Amino acid sequence: MSEAIKIDTAKVEQFSARIMEDYGNTLRGAMLYIGDQLGLFKALAYAKPITVEELAQQTNLNARYLREWLGSMVTGNYVTYDRETKRYQMPDEYVPVLADEDSPYFAGGIIQLSVPFVSMAPKVVEAFRHGGGAPEESFPIETWEGMERMTMPWYKHFLVQHWIPSLTDVKAKLEQGGSVLDFGCGSGLAAITMAKAFPEAHIFGCDFHPPSIERARANAVAAGVSDRVQFEVNDSGALAGKKFDFVTTFVVIHDATDPQQMMKDLRASTADDGTFLMVELNLSEELDENMNLFGRMMYPQSTLYCMTCSLSHGGAGLGACMGEGRAREMAEVAGFSQFRKVPSNRPALPALFELRP
Repeated sequence: MSEAIKIDTAKVEQFSARIMEDYGNTLRGAMLYIGDQLGLFKALAYAKPITVEELAQQTNLNARYLREWLGSMVTGNYVTYDRETKRYQMPDEYVPVLADEDSPYFAGGIIQLSVPFVSMAPKVVEAFRHGGGAPEESFPIETWEGMERMTMPWYKHFLVQHWIPSLTDVKAKLEQGGSVLDFGCGSGLAAITMAKAFPEAHIFGCDFHPPSIERARANAVAAGVSDRVQFEVNDSGALAGKKFDFVTTFVVIHDATDPQQMMKDLRASTADDGTFLMVELNLSEELDENMNLFGRMMYPQSTLYCMTCSLSHGGAGLGACMGEGRAREMAEVAGFSQFRKVPSNRPALPALFELRP
């Protein structure tokens, strides 16, 4: 007879406490969502210590709800509280992350996405049982607004300033009127950013998701570049016969139903002396290499969105943790002869792969 398993009660209690902490963090995500949607973080930004009543008057929101919300923020260490004066304050260092939409650290998009992604859990449960997945159209419409806000800092602070100059000959071609295809363009922020920076360039964006193209066209009008950037509802197969000097995908390939065919189509759309910038998440195919903060964030997101969307169409279901090795293999099969991972000293940013015919 085998020996009875001995359980370390102290470890059981520690793990039980961790479950409560994770539960609290999940619900606190909803509190962050509320704070972002109601502009509460902006109201607290760079402000003097404030009472509940003062915050209610300033925001025209219900004081009782604000008191409970502030309790969530104080116990979660997002806001400080002075017991004597009963005043609350958000540290100045948190403002670039929570309140400043022009900051490279702004996390409003991540906060906004937490609620629609978690809301998909029941549908994903059924996919675990029966296969398939949750298609894009089953997600709340604000998912796409959250994605727009999540990637916005990349385009505002890195695309033109750092990423394009790091690629071979791309900046010069765009300055001289080269052509650009942003495939899987979503709400069009990358294409619009390039149109503003390179007024001589010809910019084309496409995405298979009609609501995203509607947002892209509206964003182009708001940015004053609707005459220089064109958006269409298309998939990669519709690009046959078209050639571009610069092709981009921003965290698109790993979501694809048939990523290898998409890569082949994009190779065919890249001019013989052109460049394909494939931006993907800075993760590995190997689980043990993702034992970090980014891995802890992206495996759940991949389960609730990236992988399940692909599998809903009978696709490959690569998921967010595709990795450089898989990217390199697909590039070679697609017909690209050159593959380079662009060096970066910011590991929290996505991985940039420069592919050339």
